Amino acid sequence: MLRRTLVMLAASAALLAPSAARAEDGKEGEDLCKDPPEGLKVETVKIGTLAPAQSPWGKVFTTWHNAVCKKTDKALDIRFYWNGQQGDEGSMVDKMKSGQLDGAAITAVGLSKIYKPILVLQMPGLFRDWPTLDKARDALKGEFEGGLTAAGFTLAGWGDVGLAHTMSYGLKDKDGNTSGVVSPEDFKGQKPYMWTDDSVMPVVFQVIGGVTPTPLSVPMVLPNLTNGNVNIVTVPSLVAQQLQWASKLDAINSNVSGAAIGALVLTNQRLGSLSPEFKAILVDTGAKAGAALTKRIRDADDAAYEKLKASKKVVTPTAEQIETWRKLFVDVRKRLGQGVFPKELVDRVEKLAGQ
Repeated sequence: MLRRTLVMLAASAALLAPSAARAEDGKEGEDLCKDPPEGLKVETVKIGTLAPAQSPWGKVFTTWHNAVCKKTDKALDIRFYWNGQQGDEGSMVDKMKSGQLDGAAITAVGLSKIYKPILVLQMPGLFRDWPTLDKARDALKGEFEGGLTAAGFTLAGWGDVGLAHTMSYGLKDKDGNTSGVVSPEDFKGQKPYMWTDDSVMPVVFQVIGGVTPTPLSVPMVLPNLTNGNVNIVTVPSLVAQQLQWASKLDAINSNVSGAAIGALVLTNQRLGSLSPEFKAILVDTGAKAGAALTKRIRDADDAAYEKLKASKKVVTPTAEQIETWRKLFVDVRKRLGQGVFPKELVDRVEKLAGQ
């Protein structure tokens, strides 16, 4: 039930409405920027992502790419680096700052490497449904987007990753039957994954006590699940499914521990180098992309959860265990407000979440 600000990925793309692309924007998998006219000067915008090309995020990113190609007659090309080819999100942020990348689709963990206060939305125990998260994000996004702008970035579109559940492998009850994580005590003696770049989860494990998490970059989680060095992850169902983690797990907690979000960001330096027309096309379509992707990802995450429930042991905390988590998360947020985030911001987010 522990809340991970994970993984994976963020806002995205589609010039079009939330439905699939129109026929004139190209068939799925088709590259409308392929074979530009001879002599055409092509501007290329390089964007990194942890998302696989064939994932729901990847498919919408490809639609966005084709829409931009069509609107600019192939003169502006978005080149995506899929599946962590440019490293974990911290590495992608570093590469954007050095000019090696022009943008990235990243989660709140990656965004915090640019403007740390954004990660406050990933504090544990606050957002277990989308309407509550939407209310808080809408109230704070102006402040957050201003912080990103001051740091040299433009937020082209907010996006969602999914609702996080704690999943595990190999936990047993007193009778030797498959069990899962339902209380903080269940983490003790296990091997939970912790995202290396995350500033929130170390505090959670400190408050639980007696837990030694395994800090990893996202691309290293699958091999460590495979070799047994990790046996607990807290991520959205869609992330576990698309990154192939789900096959290494045998139990899932039915409670939502948090809403994982992200965004598509572009460097101001690269945007400033584009013509006003191309800049407007890139930013405007990116904003529409985030809005278009929202329903698609939320629906896909719901479907992934239903599929995991059918193949895993589903565990549900008792009322007493839920209260134990509530008290623990209150303590975690108090500590986060003593150094990681300003206390005033923590208080505001708690109020927005109805805490």
